[in-house]
Amino acid sequence: MKVLFVVNNHYATGNGLSASCRRTVEYLRKAGVEVRVLSGRNHEAETPQPDYVLKDFYFPVFEKLIESHGYQFAAAEKNIIMEAVGWADLVHLEEPFGLQRRVAKICRKMHKPMTATYHLHPENLFCSVHLGWFSPLNRACMLLWRNGAYDYCSDIQCPTNHVVARARSWNFKARLHHISNGIIPEVYKRKDNDTDRPFQVVCIGRLAVEKDPWTLIKAMRYSKHADKIQLYFAGRGPEAESVRKAADALYEEGIVKYKPLFGFHTREELSSLSARSDVYVHCATIEVEGLSCLESLEQGTVPVIAKAHFSGTDQFALDRRSLFKAGDAKGLARKIDYWYEHPKELHEMAAKYAASTKEYDISQSIEQLIGMFEMAINE
Repeated sequence: MKVLFVVNNHYATGNGLSASCRRTVEYLRKAGVEVRVLSGRNHEAETPQPDYVLKDFYFPVFEKLIESHGYQFAAAEKNIIMEAVGWADLVHLEEPFGLQRRVAKICRKMHKPMTATYHLHPENLFCSVHLGWFSPLNRACMLLWRNGAYDYCSDIQCPTNHVVARARSWNFKARLHHISNGIIPEVYKRKDNDTDRPFQVVCIGRLAVEKDPWTLIKAMRYSKHADKIQLYFAGRGPEAESVRKAADALYEEGIVKYKPLFGFHTREELSSLSARSDVYVHCATIEVEGLSCLESLEQGTVPVIAKAHFSGTDQFALDRRSLFKAGDAKGLARKIDYWYEHPKELHEMAAKYAASTKEYDISQSIEQLIGMFEMAINE
């Protein structure tokens, strides 16, 4: 089976979509699938590079904002696309953007089967320019994505049931498959014998509008135990300066005793960070799956997850102690305080959360994905 993955920026770091794509390609190859990638150039290293390299596509007004998200669009070069599509038995779209819409039309002319992964909502894009709330714009974008890319596909991978429900509500023509993007199994590193450190609350992910890190910062102003808590923000993004300024204000005003920490880490480093953290907070108002949450749970970090209309991450919560209403800083503070005040329950739930991630083993996701590919090819 020869599968072509189409993604604008396969090698971007700090971008969850690109990281998920690289992981999926790696494990498909391990499973014996012949995979090639059609993508823009890798700007972060000389090697590796995509199998089919496209020129960069620049947006004059928004390019700096796009780069701040760790992203780069690729130009839809017809000759390269036709060469890549001609090689493949099946073409898999990782996004519904201009490149993929061009590929979809060429695939139809060349009678090539297509599948896709639903990785992001329209609201993910427009939150960056503070228009995530503007329904007419988001609806127009979804129509463009559906009609120009997704409806060319026979099958679509939906990482959460939330995505399945949304795609059905928009009457997508393709078969919808609930298949997690999956996480790589890690050794359990947690050791709970260090009582001298502060109670560490970690927030992992891009520092962007839709991730809403400000709600966690505000929550410290309502927490009864703020002076015992150290915040750790692991990520980078367009709102990094704003988040750092707001977090530092907590320390300068004496609301928190420990200065909030910031860093950008490899997956292995994030695993170690999670293993020495007590609570993982996920405030995002828009999230397709939230693999950073799963990877933190794998190390026994007890989560407190925002329940939001456009987020599927709340499916990882085992009970209501790990849920709060998106944007509710007081509610988040109560949940964090609860876990601080109940260390025995925190310890018990750490093991349960680590065990709950086994069903998201990437090997299971790859097996299901291959089944979806075979279905598309055989028809």
